[in-house]
Amino acid sequence: MTYQEIIDQIKPELEKVISFLEKELGRIRTSRASPSLVEDIEVECFNQKFPLKQLGSILIAGPRQLTIQPWDKSYLEPIEKAISQTSLGAAPVVDKDLIRISFPQLSEEYRKDLLNLLSTKKEETKRTIRRWREQAWDKIQKGFKEGEIREDDKFRGKDKLQELIDQYNEKIDEITERKKKEISE
Repeated sequence: MTYQEIIDQIKPELEKVISFLEKELGRIRTSRASPSLVEDIEVECFNQKFPLKQLGSILIAGPRQLTIQPWDKSYLEPIEKAISQTSLGAAPVVDKDLIRISFPQLSEEYRKDLLNLLSTKKEETKRTIRRWREQAWDKIQKGFKEGEIREDDKFRGKDKLQELIDQYNEKIDEITERKKKEISE
């Protein structure tokens, strides 16, 4: 196995790490309303649990307001109940055949908590990226010891691996910086 094959093996895993971070950050409330805040809330209907996004359409009605239009009126009460039991900091209001959720302005203290949470998620993600780098580097070194990879390829592989890791660390920084701006707005 060449060093490039080893590096290519971890690329999909690194993409999964980035996707996971984006999904996690989408759930963090900012000063703007976003469907990702509620779409995965579990709603109990017909003695089963469904993510909210399977029971209705979620629309942005304003900068701090979402509306949920259930596919069926019988979903109104279970959806309202499920949203009420979350820690969103906003109460759902049933308005005829839809549900409105208005989010209050973020307090300064809550913003600081969100920024700390953001920082923690960023560090966890970078730690995961480092673990993948270490695994790939261990494989490259093992290949060298077993005579499958030449010494100059080993060092070339180390440099290429670090370039890849640096690219993903930049992506993490960009994603978290965007979220930080949203929180601070």
